[in-house]
Amino acid sequence: MLAMTLPWSPGPAAPRPPARPVVMAAELRVRGLRHVPGFLRQSLKVRAQARRAPGALGVTLRAEPLRRTFWVLSSWSDREALAAFVGSETHRRAMTSLRPVMAHSRFSTWDAETAAEPTWTETRLRLAADG
Repeated sequence: MLAMTLPWSPGPAAPRPPARPVVMAAELRVRGLRHVPGFLRQSLKVRAQARRAPGALGVTLRAEPLRRTFWVLSSWSDREALAAFVGSETHRRAMTSLRPVMAHSRFSTWDAETAAEPTWTETRLRLAADG
């Protein structure tokens, strides 16, 4: 199956990363293959914005276009920074424009045990448990 994962991209340098960052994961599926290119374009714009957002520690994106499924994994200094990003104009605009093409969305947010980069294995487990 065709899949791609963009490498973990650090956010703005934090003077002292928190011992227990907040991690957010999302699984997003579009209704049809014709929606994949537009969704991917929007996802890359949002990813670029997240990399520059205050409090962002890092972000990665995984896509399986033929399954019409995308995963986002990001780490934040605290819940307030995550909420500010989710409420940002770029993110809200993307969410609003993509809502009609979405077939499924699942989200999970948790406090990480360590400051280490979150893993896809943990992400799959969290999304399954919270879904």
